[in-house]
Amino acid sequence: MTADFLLIGSGLLAGAMNALAGGGSFVSLPALMAAGVPPVTANASSSLALYPGGAVSAWVYRDGLGPIAGVSLRWMAAVSVVGGLAGGFLLLAMPQALFLQALPWLLLAATMALAFGRRIMSAIHGWSGAGRGLILTGQFILGIYGGYFGGAVGIMMMAFWSFVTPDDLKRLQGPRTVLVTAANTSAVLLFAATGAVGWREVLILAPAAAAGGYLGALLGVRLPSGVVRALTLILAVCVTAAFFVKAYG
Repeated sequence: MTADFLLIGSGLLAGAMNALAGGGSFVSLPALMAAGVPPVTANASSSLALYPGGAVSAWVYRDGLGPIAGVSLRWMAAVSVVGGLAGGFLLLAMPQALFLQALPWLLLAATMALAFGRRIMSAIHGWSGAGRGLILTGQFILGIYGGYFGGAVGIMMMAFWSFVTPDDLKRLQGPRTVLVTAANTSAVLLFAATGAVGWREVLILAPAAAAGGYLGALLGVRLPSGVVRALTLILAVCVTAAFFVKAYG
């Protein structure tokens, strides 16, 4: 019962974090592992459980959808889906022990994106030297990361898009939620079809994450994100450090 309450609380928090600042997997993945779910299964279960929250957030942001640097959202979504599927296959093919060794580094990459992504966005915002091919290739690689792990992939997408468009960053929030969801769609279908998820834990975590995602998206247009982002970053640093100690300590 204690594990169930942990999953419900982590789902609410993770869904809200994804809608407001990203990084929800920093909460859901450790919670699932604390509940006794093996690492690769926990990662797959986290992706599936957080998927409804991301989809709900994308619906809330639907009025802000549009092309990115002249590339239609349909093409961006298509390569995200294919990349997400490739990332999902990569996760399932990796042994548990190897994934545990890689996990701290994945968390570190996500933490760095949370810490410096916005600064990078501001510094490089509006560079116009990327063509359609480079944009779609970059989106495909981000899709692979999203399907394989996905931590802070929305921030990474925003940083990448800052290279290629002068659009206001707030306008990109809608496409961010849609394309993160697109990358996750093929991965979670693969995880579900291959039985790579802990269904009991997912059925507890997913409704809470959906509620958190909806509330977080509603609050996203009203609350200053600075405090939320700072708390998310502190949590990310602590979780990353804990996994480094666990893997290499």
